Amino acid sequence: MHLPAGAGFQHLTFTDLSRLLRAGDMLVFNNSKVLPARVMAHRQGGGETEVLFLRPIPADPSSPSECWEALVRPSKRLQPGSGLQLANGARLSAVQDLGEGRWSISAPAHVSMVDLMEANGRLPLPPYIKSYPEDPSAYQTVYASVPGSAAAPTAGLHFTPGLLSELGRRGIHAAYVTLHVGLDTFLPIRETEVERHRIHTEAYEVAPETLAKIQAARRVGGRVVAVGTTTTRVLETIAGQGPAAVAPLAPIRGTSSIFITPGYEFRGVDLLLTSFHLPRSTVLSLTMAFAGVQRLRRAYAEAMTLGYRFFTFGDAMLIDRPTAHASVGRSSYATS
Repeated sequence: MHLPAGAGFQHLTFTDLSRLLRAGDMLVFNNSKVLPARVMAHRQGGGETEVLFLRPIPADPSSPSECWEALVRPSKRLQPGSGLQLANGARLSAVQDLGEGRWSISAPAHVSMVDLMEANGRLPLPPYIKSYPEDPSAYQTVYASVPGSAAAPTAGLHFTPGLLSELGRRGIHAAYVTLHVGLDTFLPIRETEVERHRIHTEAYEVAPETLAKIQAARRVGGRVVAVGTTTTRVLETIAGQGPAAVAPLAPIRGTSSIFITPGYEFRGVDLLLTSFHLPRSTVLSLTMAFAGVQRLRRAYAEAMTLGYRFFTFGDAMLIDRPTAHASVGRSSYATS
């Protein structure tokens, strides 16, 4: 579905993207790769435990052990210092109960936790996908290159190598940022007022050449097209840093906790390519902020009537920024 800047909607196929964009536009992708972060282990004393690794914890310079935050099930049977043995014989250690089923888990000294995941883990597919794909690459974007995510940046799953080549032939450029997606991105909003929801931080990195490409595109009238809400969060985080982020000599690294809700003024993105999102989610909040609340509600109503698919492997929508955002009170957004 295409939401032009004016009124109405267009119903197309994804390969039509090459004619919806124009020469000089800049597609910005999140190149984070999903880790095989779902690892089964046996607790000290018996019993199977599922460990879902979420993000690395800043290292203690004096410690030879790498430590990660993980969601553990069952978590109440762990104690600080409990051992967790993996299928290949490696032994992890539960360090600290972080609450809400989360633990800090340490690897053996001088051993990479990512290597342990690669040897013992599986991709953490969404719970509504009931069968594991024969080819796990089905849950990766074709341009994924930087391991670190616990979930796929799903808007990019629509792209194929052939379509990327076609876009390039038409003069539509590509640049890449990295934001490692955590499961908190998809946690439901439970508060009555959306602004009270607490969003967790996610690590990002933007190379100087990426910013240079975006700035060059803008100078010649090209538009910045964010592929997905995770890319949008990176671009808006960078845009909020002001002149310091304009021409860096080294990659910009940090963590983003930006929570975009209706009423937000976008500075880094001109078009948004995204999936169809579920109610009461932070990604729907961002999409409503970009499209305008009533405009997006009308689009979703039409999508449901026409049988569009939601969830990870569902359909896509390209949203042009409206000529004027609908006026909405921030607390009037009911996350529905």
